Amino acid sequence: MIPQEIIRRKRDGGRLSDEDIGAFIGALAKGALSEGQIGAFAMAVWFEGMERDEIVALTMAMARSGDMLSWADIDRPIADKHSTGGVGDNVSLMLAPIAASCGLAVPMISGRGLGHTGGTLDKLESIPGYTVSPDATRFRKVVKEAGCAIIGQTAALAPADGKLYAVRDVTATVDSIPLITASILSKKLAAGLQTLVLDVKVGNGAFMASPEEAAQLAKSLVEVANGAGLKTSALITDMNEPLADAVGNTLEIRNCLAFLKGEKKGTRLEKVVLAFAAEMLVQSRVASSLEDGERRAAEAVSSGKAAEIFGRMAHMLGGPADLLERPELHLTPAPSILPVVAARDGWLTGCDARDIGIAVIDLGGGRRHPDDRIDHRVGFDHLLPLGTRIERGDPIGFVHAATDDAAKIAAAALQANYTIGDSAPALPPVISSRL
Repeated sequence: MIPQEIIRRKRDGGRLSDEDIGAFIGALAKGALSEGQIGAFAMAVWFEGMERDEIVALTMAMARSGDMLSWADIDRPIADKHSTGGVGDNVSLMLAPIAASCGLAVPMISGRGLGHTGGTLDKLESIPGYTVSPDATRFRKVVKEAGCAIIGQTAALAPADGKLYAVRDVTATVDSIPLITASILSKKLAAGLQTLVLDVKVGNGAFMASPEEAAQLAKSLVEVANGAGLKTSALITDMNEPLADAVGNTLEIRNCLAFLKGEKKGTRLEKVVLAFAAEMLVQSRVASSLEDGERRAAEAVSSGKAAEIFGRMAHMLGGPADLLERPELHLTPAPSILPVVAARDGWLTGCDARDIGIAVIDLGGGRRHPDDRIDHRVGFDHLLPLGTRIERGDPIGFVHAATDDAAKIAAAALQANYTIGDSAPALPPVISSRL
């Protein structure tokens, strides 16, 4: 196998054989390729795309580049959910314990921040002691006893994807449908799932900005996954504003705890979380209908059972035992907190969610290079949803920063990001379609 010939073939618009793809991914997993070769391959795919059978071959090669998990000793349905990435998208943090409390086993393999989007693992590392890389024995124990475990890829699980993922993040090749499809599904296939639900984001804060692009990605994911034997469906959800009212690692963990304590009722976030829980329960034949699934999920929150499972999972993975009861002792606040006020009376009619994600990176809450260290404390919270009526001087949200100067810069950026109009806007539905 000559890597540059495979890169050349794809660069020139050719079709790669299963053998080509298997050889290239095998070399990638073994560390036999340079970062330049990996980046060139990703860029060639970004420009030239892949046929459906090429995407299936890429997905399977990446899944088989390491261990393939089996959950034969667990008598619950094995289910998971994955998001294509958004801003303030912390659905997974609440969804895993909700699904577990309803009778599913959820071995959730998550990722770090990618581009302007936040990463579930980065959020969880805001919790002191939480390990996102447990050994296989501990991972299995947590899933079996707590019902769910949210961790990152181990060195043995889809290692080729982990290496390609890091290069995509810094080479402007994130928004490639073949690469997104293979990256997401390789981890899920390697995790030994029986069912999967996908959250395909659309809007200015998503990698897929138009409904047509989102539908194309959702179709690719569903067809490739089902073709590989993994029962999969997808919901397309809005990302023209942050989903939660918090953006940033520690702040989104605080938001998660508040949600599980029943403090986020009636929000866009609640609607999405309950919809995905229902989808998972129906797919796994635990709920008889989507309405039944949403009812069961809501009860898991109101009863406190989902919160209890989240706390148990976090503690079993190294976090503090009293995280739920005393989060202020464990979740470090930022030194500087500043309100971001409205410049005029009116209605919040629009914002650029992507730029809000970039602003968090500027604060130090994300990465520009794979080895950058994250300041988990920083970000925005108490963000008002679009469609809110405000008066001049009202807070649109609050910025959390490492210094007063950084807070002032971020506050000005956030203020400029929001559009204030004279009438209430017509907003898209938070869930637009299902595949």
